Amino acid sequence: MFGTYCRLGVPVWSTDREVIRAARRLLSATARGGRALRAERHAFFRQMLEFHHCEQELVREYRL
Repeated sequence: MFGTYCRLGVPVWSTDREVIRAARRLLSATARGGRALRAERHAFFRQMLEFHHCEQELVREYRL
């Protein structure tokens, strides 16, 4: 799933909202609108945000 985060193409200094918008564009139309897939969709967004926060921590730690 980290590869999916890398394909989002968002810079490290992007906000959480920008990450979610980019992740939403990767989802198919059926995955975006279906009520049955809501839990999986939210889990996907949470995982993308977790990867984003880890990247931000790395930048802060090493002052890149």
